[in-house]
Amino acid sequence: MTEVTRAEYCVIACAEAWRDAGEVLASPMGLIPSVGARLARLTFSPDLLLTDGEALLVTPDGTVEGWLPYRQHLALVTGGRRHVMMGASQIDRYGNQNISCIGDWGRPKRQLLGVRGAPVNTLNNPTSYWIPRHSRRVFVEKVDMVCGVGYDHAAGARYHRIPRVVSDLGVFDFDSPDRSMRLASLHPGVTLEQVREATSFELAVPDDVQRTRPPTAEELRLIREVIDPANTRAREVGA
Repeated sequence: MTEVTRAEYCVIACAEAWRDAGEVLASPMGLIPSVGARLARLTFSPDLLLTDGEALLVTPDGTVEGWLPYRQHLALVTGGRRHVMMGASQIDRYGNQNISCIGDWGRPKRQLLGVRGAPVNTLNNPTSYWIPRHSRRVFVEKVDMVCGVGYDHAAGARYHRIPRVVSDLGVFDFDSPDRSMRLASLHPGVTLEQVREATSFELAVPDDVQRTRPPTAEELRLIREVIDPANTRAREVGA
């Protein structure tokens, strides 16, 4: 087996977000999360539902296996039976996400995508995040505008949960006493000092920092030969 790339560790970390998820709708946004969701479906989460993004349920190779009426889609979205993995232009220590603007909302320095469906996603179904370039500009002390709702703003929303944040440096969760971001694992070749240097707030760090698990030989074969033979994953994480 040739050396595992950083992008492939990121695929594994994203796939683990859907481990043993059961029959829930996976909504990955980004190349690596999409490869991860398909890998999860082919291995440890065979009941996972994949969609073409419009009205069809599909298998990992794109074969149509069902129809998803809009009414049923909304039932999944608002009933906790979808797990989204979104991106973030900014994310803070409590998991608040910003994809709308940089700077003051009334006079922003930069206009981004807009709030879109982020509040509905985060309050009504589990939402994880994929961030391909971990930096202090993204991992900020406080987001300029709350789009995706973090633990300090969720106010006990029934289905609010942020299972994980995956970046090109490691995996993070919120399993700390105050629900602030915690380092769950470092990708191989990454140091704790690198992560701290690239993060604008103080992370919760366990005494024993884990390493992101490597893919099995079969998982690596699926990634390289079946799911992503064109190596699109390297467009997001080249290492």
